[in-house]
Amino acid sequence: MKKFLSVLLVAFVAGAVFAQNSVVEDPNPEVVGNDSAMQALREIPLDNFEREGSWFVHMSSDYGVIAARNFEGAPAMKEPVKGEEDDSENDTQVLGVKVEFFRRGVNSFYITSQRPIPIEGITKTISMWVCGRNQSHDLYILVEDYFGRDYELYMGNLGFSGWKKLTCVVPPSPDNEHGIVQSSPYYGDRPGLKVLGFRVDCNPMLARGTYYVYFDSLRCVTDLYDMENHDEDDMSDNW
Repeated sequence: MKKFLSVLLVAFVAGAVFAQNSVVEDPNPEVVGNDSAMQALREIPLDNFEREGSWFVHMSSDYGVIAARNFEGAPAMKEPVKGEEDDSENDTQVLGVKVEFFRRGVNSFYITSQRPIPIEGITKTISMWVCGRNQSHDLYILVEDYFGRDYELYMGNLGFSGWKKLTCVVPPSPDNEHGIVQSSPYYGDRPGLKVLGFRVDCNPMLARGTYYVYFDSLRCVTDLYDMENHDEDDMSDNW
């Protein structure tokens, strides 16, 4: 009996140590895609939501009304992008979205950019700071690949309070034909991905009353290896 209790105690301690060490971290862009030795990863700011009217919001009029506007504020834990520290003083706005539901049901609302946001290089991850109101709705980012095909990537659940950085991985195409294709040797030399906007899928049990959510600091980590190692005397295949 004592031996059995000792085994249980050891198992309990080991489980507690494992739980303490199991910290959820952001995806590592260095392991996304192919040979990491042939990468030049850079974090790039895409939009800081500083311009009023640059993002549109809409949802089905059968389920509610939606509005958006800019507010003064920023996440306290947000750090400036390396090399962009001088512009951090101008980063003072966030985008707020307000949804007033008519009734509960299966519905979504959209936040779309006035124009698609292009990303240079091969995108590894996309991140954004979100201020939730502890409602378990799901956030997706809407992107367009090299061939103009639309995809959605899951960014996370909004069941938290305060600001939180949400990050999604852009899965690499296995053959530059299927999945999210960001470059192709057969159609010129301008790789890239475009961000179209976001979609929030509402939890039907919680889609009632008024819901608020705020966004700031849309960024990506992209691989600029081919661009930075392009010879100056080499012609561009984009004519």
